[in-house]
Amino acid sequence: MKKKLILMRHGETLFNQRKRIQGWVDSPLTELGKAQALYSKQFIDKLPFEIDHAFSSTSERACDTLELVSDLPYKRLKGLKEWNFGMLDGEPEYLNPPLDQYDEFFSSHGGESRQQLIDRMNDTLISIMKENENHNVLAVSHGGAIRNFERFWCPDDKSLIPTRLYNCAVLVFDFDTENQSFELIDVYNPNYQSKQV
Repeated sequence: MKKKLILMRHGETLFNQRKRIQGWVDSPLTELGKAQALYSKQFIDKLPFEIDHAFSSTSERACDTLELVSDLPYKRLKGLKEWNFGMLDGEPEYLNPPLDQYDEFFSSHGGESRQQLIDRMNDTLISIMKENENHNVLAVSHGGAIRNFERFWCPDDKSLIPTRLYNCAVLVFDFDTENQSFELIDVYNPNYQSKQV
């Protein structure tokens, strides 16, 4: 049996705008971030199935995004939070290491390793999808958390995601209940910069 997971990144935030590293620290959605959510809502509303359950990271930016795209009651889960960047959280983005050094860099600064992040996201999302009543699930999370989860399951993803994941990107996965595995089947990745929806 296959279920659907709709995994969405939150809208632009004040820290995104100010080029700050944003993991477990939080900042509010900008007006553009709210518009991005409403723009991506149009894609979600046209999906050929009805979402029956919703979940969000405990971060305000994710909860506010979810509330803009769905009227469903939802559960907040720490397991859907962004990568914990430790002492780098809230600092300027230019302090980020080169991409090939990410694996253990943040854990050596009081945060999480890449593998810890992937394990946390896998544990959380598999647990959600295993629940009998959860068939078509919407979960709002964060760019780094989503990208690492997605690359774990779909390492050859260039045809669906040739560039970065933009704010309010939406990834649609099939979840195989027998094998407890995810397959990426669709991506909505708008680089939406206009404040007009």
